[in-house]
Amino acid sequence: MKYLDKIASPADVKKLNEDQLDDLAGEIRNVLIDTVSKNGGHLASNLGVVELTIALHRVFDSPRDKIVWDVGHQVYTHKILTGRYKDFHTIRQEGGLSGFSCPRESEHDLFYSGHSSTSISAALGLATANSITNDKHTTVAVIGDGALTGGLAYEALNNAGRSGNRLIVILNDNEMSISKNVGSVARYLAVLRSKPGYFRFKARTEKLINHIPLVGESLAAWIFKVKTKVKNFIYKSTFFEDLGFRYMGPIDGHNISQLSEALETAKMVNAPVLLHINTIKGKGYNYAEKAPSEFHGISKFNIDTGEPLMSGANFSSEFGNFLCEIAAKDKRICAITAAMSLGTGLEEFKKEFPTRFFDVGIAEEHAITFSSGLARGGMVPVFAVYSSFLQRGFDQLVHDGALQGLHMILAIDRAGFVGEDGVSHQGILDTAFLNGIPHITVYAPATYKGLKHAFVKGIYHQNGLVAVRYPRGAQRELPPETEEEFNDFEVYGDKNADTIFVTYGRIFSDTARVCDTLCQNGKACAVIKLNRIIPIPEEAVDAALNAKQIFFFEEGIRSVGIGESFAAKLLQQGYGGKYILTAVPDEFVIHASVSAQLKRYKLDYDGMLEVITENTDGGE
Repeated sequence: MKYLDKIASPADVKKLNEDQLDDLAGEIRNVLIDTVSKNGGHLASNLGVVELTIALHRVFDSPRDKIVWDVGHQVYTHKILTGRYKDFHTIRQEGGLSGFSCPRESEHDLFYSGHSSTSISAALGLATANSITNDKHTTVAVIGDGALTGGLAYEALNNAGRSGNRLIVILNDNEMSISKNVGSVARYLAVLRSKPGYFRFKARTEKLINHIPLVGESLAAWIFKVKTKVKNFIYKSTFFEDLGFRYMGPIDGHNISQLSEALETAKMVNAPVLLHINTIKGKGYNYAEKAPSEFHGISKFNIDTGEPLMSGANFSSEFGNFLCEIAAKDKRICAITAAMSLGTGLEEFKKEFPTRFFDVGIAEEHAITFSSGLARGGMVPVFAVYSSFLQRGFDQLVHDGALQGLHMILAIDRAGFVGEDGVSHQGILDTAFLNGIPHITVYAPATYKGLKHAFVKGIYHQNGLVAVRYPRGAQRELPPETEEEFNDFEVYGDKNADTIFVTYGRIFSDTARVCDTLCQNGKACAVIKLNRIIPIPEEAVDAALNAKQIFFFEEGIRSVGIGESFAAKLLQQGYGGKYILTAVPDEFVIHASVSAQLKRYKLDYDGMLEVITENTDGGE
């Protein structure tokens, strides 16, 4: 790479002229496409901000000037330009770079950022700290228009506009036009108003008019009113200025020269600035430009064809297909998503039942309360959401879900380990925070058939708030003699055995294999498979009471999880045997493959055998 090989820090970006910067952008795009095709990751959003990232590091002095990214999945170019190019090929790999902004990697990454709509709040805090300490450096928040569907962004805008702090919010408009305008005149004036020379001329003119004796201040006020009316006529939008921001744009987000000038101008303003730029998602890669949603987060793919290298059935697609089946027979069923229809398997439902499909944007809190309203209106809402994103709606689950006693269904996708997406996306906390909500029912199927049975039970045989949680990817093969009965719990093996294994969800497959192995070696043991994990079936606890040792394996956080609840119920029944709980300890799970994560926490076949051997009397 002619230029990339010479970029060791943002200081090296400042040494290049505009033609060289354009060539640098081309090199970066080639690296992004090549690397993501091999490692998977977020492609379309990163291709869209290449020039913007270059311009940011050309104009600002990171990390003294602070750049906050929203969402952190668009930081690939930022990583490349901040000394991580040599390691970029390791992105999303175990021991390699994170796919999101990550403070432990670099001083240029200020926050872990994997969820949407947080940047303005965080950046306002930084800008306020600068103001208190009299630090004259600039704080920049980069937020996409999709993130403006999240309420947190508006809460932050409302506060930031009134703060008076040196803060630049860059709105990356890549799907919709926030500011409708009348065409070429507006575009010309937007570029003109973003030039530093215009800003300096404007400041000098205002100063000169204000010093005219007798009429200066009134003349300046009159000119301001006239200018505002003309500008409002042209731009048809004063939303951000009504909040207190100095609005600039829209600017071509793929023109490094225009971007640099606009950023230089915004840097001169000692007040909050909203810089509106237009970009194209997937810019520079035809397949990503045509289908940006499919290339938002993608697995390994063929560069020449754009086709993914891995496909086939998975829990998400099975859920989506089954929901279509029952929705065709039951007119009450509605599907809700928070901007994740593709990821949660709802694309077909969207096509077949458009009047009963609702994409509310990146607004999980609203989705839950909206579902409550649907339920009150006699519908059966099914909200499909990733486990880690459901965290954002805990209050609504309590107040607008369980407390109301209305019948709502949560389809919790990506439950458990999710692999390379990293610390912000692991679905290991939902069991713990759902476990404390009164009157909730939670199912955790291990197979596609179990998934369907769980939804039938949840929709037609339960009341109130019901959740069905299932993992990312495909179902795991069960041992040949294992036949699911789809009760609230099932026992496999010798029901009178001294050694009992208890588990649920995906890892039941390996637990059953471990049990088979031990039984073949003359060890009497059994597996209790929990299909309903909240509330824990009392009969399942009774089935374990006579065992001398119980091993609970849980693909979730240990604290307040299902394993601890099972232990508490055993103690209440007077259990005096040995109880060993293997779950995720009090830590965040870093990125690696799902198989590597299961191995790390001894939740795969070999790990379970190791735990059992170490804790069995006599080492047997």
